Amino acid sequence: MHTITLLQGLELGIMAVIMGIDFWLEGLFLFRPIIVCTFTGIILGDLNLGLVAGGLTELAFAGLTPAGGTQPPNPILAGVMTTIIAFTTGVEAQTAIGLALPFSFLMQYIILFYYSSFSFFMAKADTYAQEANVAAFVKLNILTTAIVALTYGIVVFLCTYVAQEPMQVLVQSMPAWLTHGFEIAGGILPAVGFGMLLKVMLKQQYIPYLIIGFLFASFIQFSNLLPVALLGTAFAIYEYFNSKDRYPVMPAVGGMKGEDCDEGI
Repeated sequence: MHTITLLQGLELGIMAVIMGIDFWLEGLFLFRPIIVCTFTGIILGDLNLGLVAGGLTELAFAGLTPAGGTQPPNPILAGVMTTIIAFTTGVEAQTAIGLALPFSFLMQYIILFYYSSFSFFMAKADTYAQEANVAAFVKLNILTTAIVALTYGIVVFLCTYVAQEPMQVLVQSMPAWLTHGFEIAGGILPAVGFGMLLKVMLKQQYIPYLIIGFLFASFIQFSNLLPVALLGTAFAIYEYFNSKDRYPVMPAVGGMKGEDCDEGI
């Protein structure tokens, strides 16, 4: 078990501010668990743990994306707390995923609260738009984004640094059967997340690739997943060029003079 220092807690809070802005704007997708866990591991001085936790948590959240006003469990808190719990309590990363879900739900409800409360600003936004007051409109957007970003920083700092001792006591006091249950649940979550992603993305013509990848990863012995990644890359390149041959891009119609075109529709 390890202890998080005040400096590490502040660094995690600053990282959460940056990730929170990215999540709010969906700009660079830095908020994905695989990125969040990796940076968390770097801050904690355990990059290997960050990579392992990031891979597992990313799979668990692979099929969970916001749609309109709905919000799935928050990926930033899930990534941060999975790494933090594994680091501070000594449990395996898959066990930490299950223990991190309450923190993810907490941030999910906070974001939903902001979605509702920020409707208060809509009347002002409409007024600024009608007046073409660009400066005020920008300030309003910066204000709401700053509120969300600071909330991320405060919540992460409180959950990682302030609450680390109660969290350690809670995990240590859990009976073995309950810890094992969290481990099983955490091991299942990546498969569930990937299954949800396949439910949306998988098409009939891609099923052979899925079967080949499964057989290759399950029954051929190798020390890492790089061969599977290269095999997937080869399939993707093949499918890309094959689809271009099947569906050639039609040349754009342009540069025609008026007398060369038929009149009417």
